[in-house]
Amino acid sequence: MPKGEGKTVAQNKKAYHDYFIEETYEAGIVLQGTEIKSIRAGRVNLKDSYARIQNGEAFVYSMHVSPYEQGNRYNHDPLRPRKLLLHKKEISKLFGEAKETGYALVPLKVYLKNGYAKVLLGLARGKKNYDKREDLKKKEAKREIERAFRERQKM
Repeated sequence: MPKGEGKTVAQNKKAYHDYFIEETYEAGIVLQGTEIKSIRAGRVNLKDSYARIQNGEAFVYSMHVSPYEQGNRYNHDPLRPRKLLLHKKEISKLFGEAKETGYALVPLKVYLKNGYAKVLLGLARGKKNYDKREDLKKKEAKREIERAFRERQKM
């Protein structure tokens, strides 16, 4: 199965609006206790989350995984930093590229692949406001073309 494919649990749509995604990497997540049950239930939010590399290890911050309802005292902190599982070469490559000015590591989506929770990390470069407006114009023009095409098909 290619990277990024599987049952999508959560997507960070805002990342595509705010950044140019240049490369993507698939990473596993180190989870505790009932976190996987919450993720399988779709109770994860990637809004405002980001990844960093510290001491040769990758971590994702501000990824909200809601506490599992039947988890009682075994639940976890919803916003705790979670370690990402990547190969050493990938981590060193990401560290070098993310160190450049204007680049960030952004989680794009969380999905289940062969029973494991995975994160699709994107090496992203920030967009300027005029780039965002341009993308919105293109999206709106495409929507108008689709709408006109559908109207023409009905006749």
